[in-house]
Amino acid sequence: MPIPEDVTGEEIDKDVRQELQSLPKTLAEDVAKNLVMVARLIDEDPERAYAYSRIALRLASRVAAVREAAGFAAYATQKYAEALAEFRAARRMTGTVELWPLMADCERGLGRPEKALDMAGAPEVQKLDKAGQVEMRLVAAGARRDMGQLDAAIVTLQSPELASNSVQPWTARLRYAYADALLAAGREGEAREWFAKAVEADRDGSTDASDRLAELDGVEFMDALVEDEDQDAAARDEQGAQDEDKD
Repeated sequence: MPIPEDVTGEEIDKDVRQELQSLPKTLAEDVAKNLVMVARLIDEDPERAYAYSRIALRLASRVAAVREAAGFAAYATQKYAEALAEFRAARRMTGTVELWPLMADCERGLGRPEKALDMAGAPEVQKLDKAGQVEMRLVAAGARRDMGQLDAAIVTLQSPELASNSVQPWTARLRYAYADALLAAGREGEAREWFAKAVEADRDGSTDASDRLAELDGVEFMDALVEDEDQDAAARDEQGAQDEDKD
């Protein structure tokens, strides 16, 4: 696949660049460029990101950063079995637990919520940083919902991080998940309150909490273009009526 001319490979994280130093220089540059494309496209065009990740994987399958990138690309395209295999490979190479929540979510994607819950109770979770532990809580709550255990999902999300007034990178998603679980359980008033709290924390629009809140408040969004066209048509009709009166 073609690489845009503005991509040099230098854009990647310095730790990844260091990993690639084990490769011959030209090969390392090619792998780096493909990894840059994965990072650039994974949100807007995950299928293309996946294609670039496969190239990087073919070139350097023994580099942990490449296996991790391939895992993320597969995860973004809902290829959960493939993502799980790549995350496991990266974990074996690095020995870190950072990917544990994503591996558990892959188990959910494969229809194995019980396995995800087992992972949520594993010792590895205690080794995660705060962000990782919150992510694991979100996965565990999702697994409970997969199993139809709504009340248990709600309890799983109740935590010091949820109760905290400080806004962290995970706050909006945690509040949103809690609001969504409450709504699914028929607790609409509480759900509205927590969707509002999610909106307060969602500074970069990572959730659709504002839309969900508006739905609960009975607000209907009209397409601005349709509204303008209706107004133009009404104006033309009125002008036509005035012209007829003059005649």
